[in-house]
Amino acid sequence: MSAVVMVVGEGLLADFVCGELSAQNQVVRQTDWKAGVPEATNLALVLHDTWHPSVHHKAEEVLQPTGIPWLRGFVSFGEGVVGPLVRPGTPGCSQCADWRRLMAGFDRKEMWGLQQMLTANGGMPRDAWASRTGLWQMAHLIAAEAQRVLQGRRAHLEGQLFLINLKTLKNSRHFFLPDPQCPVCGGLPDDSPTAARISLQPSPKINADSFRCRSIDDLKDVLVQDYLDSRTGLLNGKMHDLMSPFADASVNLPLFTEDEGAAGRTHSYAESVLTAILEGLERYCGLTPRGKRTVIHDSYRNLADQALNPVKVGVHAKEQYERPGFPFQPFDPDRPIDWVWGYSLLEERPILVPQLLAYYSLGCGGGFVYETSNGCALGGSLEEAIFYGIMEVLERDSFLMTWYAQLPIPRLDPSSADDQELRLMIDRLKVVAGYDLYLFNSTMEHGIPSVWALAKNRKQNGVNLICAAGTHLDPLRAVKSAIHELAGMMLMLDEKFEANREKAEQMLHDPFLVQQMEDHSMLYSLPQAEERLQFLLDENRPLRTFDEEFERSERHADLTDDLKDILQVFRRLNLDVIVVDQTTPELKRNGLHCVKVLIPGMLPMTFGHHLTRVTGLERVLRVPVELGYAKQPLTVEQLNPHPHPFP
Repeated sequence: MSAVVMVVGEGLLADFVCGELSAQNQVVRQTDWKAGVPEATNLALVLHDTWHPSVHHKAEEVLQPTGIPWLRGFVSFGEGVVGPLVRPGTPGCSQCADWRRLMAGFDRKEMWGLQQMLTANGGMPRDAWASRTGLWQMAHLIAAEAQRVLQGRRAHLEGQLFLINLKTLKNSRHFFLPDPQCPVCGGLPDDSPTAARISLQPSPKINADSFRCRSIDDLKDVLVQDYLDSRTGLLNGKMHDLMSPFADASVNLPLFTEDEGAAGRTHSYAESVLTAILEGLERYCGLTPRGKRTVIHDSYRNLADQALNPVKVGVHAKEQYERPGFPFQPFDPDRPIDWVWGYSLLEERPILVPQLLAYYSLGCGGGFVYETSNGCALGGSLEEAIFYGIMEVLERDSFLMTWYAQLPIPRLDPSSADDQELRLMIDRLKVVAGYDLYLFNSTMEHGIPSVWALAKNRKQNGVNLICAAGTHLDPLRAVKSAIHELAGMMLMLDEKFEANREKAEQMLHDPFLVQQMEDHSMLYSLPQAEERLQFLLDENRPLRTFDEEFERSERHADLTDDLKDILQVFRRLNLDVIVVDQTTPELKRNGLHCVKVLIPGMLPMTFGHHLTRVTGLERVLRVPVELGYAKQPLTVEQLNPHPHPFP
């Protein structure tokens, strides 16, 4: 018995496909959906010589309940689009494909507006580039895919789009990820305290010298294939940085109104691209909830017995909120806000966290604080992600503690590390980029190795100083991470600084002109700003060896054991560790995890001097005494009044 193929549409493409399929199948031709869907239909095809978004919306509406697979073909601005093959009930529908294609385009905002207009007004007139030759090419592809589906063979266009340039007939096939927020096939679960619970599981390291549970080689086959595509990818572009002293690369994360770069910095361009993809995925997860649906909107006063008090993670000072044009309002315990579930690893219970603290795109205004990606981390296991989220919180905290209290932390002798790779990295900074490296031990009361790295220019032009930081159980890894951060800015900043020197000089005299992330590094590119770092650069202090400054920690074969050791340290210090799982379905498909770590009491990194957050964080006043740098607790008035130099 021949299969029944329903063809909805009109024009040459529909004519050609009907002609090809009618010899072996029963073809039912309709111009629209008014006649309904024949009961015996095995496959539906939606075909037009132009773009009718509303027809594709209708196809999803009509065919999803029937379980009938369907395939579309249409023409849009001189490009033939075929796919995806949609199987109702399976993530990855036509709307997902359209969203990924829209977001990967560099004219996404304009195309979205056009799509809304066409949906409302019935589509475009016939595309001028829809030639008979191009439409025949599309028809052959559609007919071949239809036969594969009808014969039960493996389809080529599930989760894929086929694109053909109708001017040149150049064609390509592109994978796309289902959109977890898709109104047709998404179906995110509600956020809940049960789902937020974390039970730490074994996470064996890949080898004795690693702090990862999955190697980059294990991931290389899926990272590019699943996430990086110029036409439909979650990430839509890559670039090699040929100026950096090391093999830096970056990828582009397209957001609706802008593009966000994510960098990878290693000694290999191939590995740097993979690292950049992981960084881009981390940013994607940290922007907004995409793995669960926020369901709690209430005031802190009503939720206080099960919620984090936002003041404990630092807020802006009263005078900041009172500044004209300040984008945030003081925290109001009676004002309803969105909350997401996190998990307190110290109290071992689910805890509600303000969504604007758990995801950082929401810190653009309208809330009570500015929140960055501080504490966001991605890993091959949940435990690995938590470990590196903690490391990032400590890295930023140790840097800011040193800065605000102007701590004369010990300067390290790099040669004492007796590490050949480190020596070569330092030599390369000097020879290729023209910078000397200064290292300082910025470890705070927790004892987890933290390093402040400072690069000083040897050349006559370009930036004067660049600062970075690193934290890790292995101090050498902390140092090398900070060096990679420095190297990624050196030669790039030189040119930018020379072009913006006048603005930097203005920022030297007016700290509130420091508004953006790069303004911080631009300010300290000035030779005149170096005096603000004299508490570090005092040459009279002796160099300290790595062995003198860092205790050798016990090495575990399982990363979870390292994580448990860290949690014990925080328990003794009465510091909680709160984890919000930001993992999305796009990451789960490959066993990746992303989290946001909050450690109430530690200093959050902010950018823009007007957005400093120290109110409610008395630890910055107390720890200098505990470390022996001060005889009595500091006052807020004694804290460093200048913008910090973190890049």
